[in-house]
Amino acid sequence: MSEDNSKKMNLGYWIATGITCLVMAGGGTADLLRVDDLKQVMETLGYPLYLMTILGVAKWMAVIALLAPRFPRLKEWAYAGITFDLMGAFFSHIAVKDPIGNTIPPVIILAIALVSYATRPASRRLASPGE
Repeated sequence: MSEDNSKKMNLGYWIATGITCLVMAGGGTADLLRVDDLKQVMETLGYPLYLMTILGVAKWMAVIALLAPRFPRLKEWAYAGITFDLMGAFFSHIAVKDPIGNTIPPVIILAIALVSYATRPASRRLASPGE
């Protein structure tokens, strides 16, 4: 890969990672503060409100893991958790027949997180067996 392409990949990684972390940190904060609008969403989806605390802590842990240098295995877990969270949100909104405006945002955020995952530099990847 040329140096120019490498710089573009690195820029793409940091933009996608920054957006992912901002969304997760904002959502985690809203969960932890039990913002009224979010409480209503959780009730509509049929989830207990204590789940907001669990999700809020998990989202912040994922943000910290993604931004911290090293710890590639922890980053893998963070990406997995973000994927589970966003897929769960998507399918939960579908299950209660929410409007498309509530259903699509998790898919868009997941796509951005997947760009972050796919473009992460070697220093942030878990080594494959035999490497």
